[in-house]
Amino acid sequence: MIPVTTLAGKKVALFGLGGSGLATARALVAGGADVIVWDDNPDSVAKAGAEGIATADLRTIDWASQSLFVLSPGVPLTHPKPHWTVDLARGAGVDIVGDVELFVRERRAHAPDCPFIAITGTNGKSTTTALIAHILKTSGRDTQLGGNIGTAVLTLDPPKAQRFYVVECSSYQIDLAPTLNPSAGILLNLTPDHLDRHGTMQHYADVKERLVAGSDTAIVGVDDSHCEMIADRVERAGTKVVRISRRHPLADGIYAEGTKLIHATNGAALPLADLDGIQTLRGSHNAQNAAAAVAACLAVGVSADEIRAGLASFPGLKHRMQPVGMRRNAVFVNDSKATNADAAAPALSSYDRIYWIAGGLPKSGGITTLAPFFPRIAKAYLIGEAAAEFAATLGEAVPYEISGTLERAVAHAAADAEKDETGPVAVMLSPACASFDQYKNFEVRGDAFVSHVAALDGITMLIGSATGDK
Repeated sequence: MIPVTTLAGKKVALFGLGGSGLATARALVAGGADVIVWDDNPDSVAKAGAEGIATADLRTIDWASQSLFVLSPGVPLTHPKPHWTVDLARGAGVDIVGDVELFVRERRAHAPDCPFIAITGTNGKSTTTALIAHILKTSGRDTQLGGNIGTAVLTLDPPKAQRFYVVECSSYQIDLAPTLNPSAGILLNLTPDHLDRHGTMQHYADVKERLVAGSDTAIVGVDDSHCEMIADRVERAGTKVVRISRRHPLADGIYAEGTKLIHATNGAALPLADLDGIQTLRGSHNAQNAAAAVAACLAVGVSADEIRAGLASFPGLKHRMQPVGMRRNAVFVNDSKATNADAAAPALSSYDRIYWIAGGLPKSGGITTLAPFFPRIAKAYLIGEAAAEFAATLGEAVPYEISGTLERAVAHAAADAEKDETGPVAVMLSPACASFDQYKNFEVRGDAFVSHVAALDGITMLIGSATGDK
């Protein structure tokens, strides 16, 4: 835990007692703050009260006496309209922050020079975050991984010299972190997302820009117009900018040329790393993720040799294009996180011949946008409620069967792949659907896939257990 000592003795109100909210309340109490907390869920309030944390409906407190208001990132700050607590805080002139802001204040107070890498973007954040942490850990560095990737940032170990922090930041977290100042800040890309919470694409982009604008080194993917303009603005303001591209060469920056990552600087373009053969970093989207990770690691003092070793041993992120097993010429890939067609596209683009397991609870639009990848699909195995709809979309373009269950789909896909003599193939779960018709969530669905793969005869597992952990 990181005790929030910078608010010791001060009155702090907090709203939102989910995972990160309760962790923040504990950290504030541990640091000596006078905290009062609330949530719309009575069970969450009761849980905090049972731990001895003071609770009260924030409509009843004296807002004028509060030094700060801490808001959980899942609670609306601006759109579609501010939460009622936001109106009360603003009416009293109380600053509103989130847990990431409390973390950066503690770092500034206790170890301002400890390396801190923050990552944001519409797509690829989690893979890039996990890859950076893996490179740092395998190089022997004290590495703390948290933020939007699933570990509340204030549950990490306290800042100290030479302790490296790798923190994934959602737009909501950035919006609540006005003094965010990473050693290296990454903005991967921007496409329309979360506009229900940001109102317009421009506001969404403005929020994301704050992360790199406050960084010592700003690392920006420049393959979309929003990020290209952000890179130019941040550079004009005096920040060091490293540009990243997966689509075209750069005069200065790191770009992908096939599987090679090229570092261009001072008129020279030199190979830095090669992703060829690294199953967990297949596809141009992962080339962008890897290029950003490499740039960040270089910015905080990691050597090129250490980076190459970390890239080569990256186990991948659970449920995201994760190779989990091998049998003869087939690799079995868990991409359960692909809960819609757009999310499934990167995996389908990364393999030439695929035995595709798809289906579940369908999303609007189905899989029509995936038609360009149909020539790569040797056969589809359709499961769940979407099976009939997906079958109609595939029509005569792709051979398919209605497998119904994931267990049957794995068994049939594995048997067909075993007979395929054309070369390397992938048996891939990339459902393009939500899981809720058959599974609690995509994680449970992915773990089930891994278990079914592990039960196959002659399989060589690439991960250490049937739950997908290395």
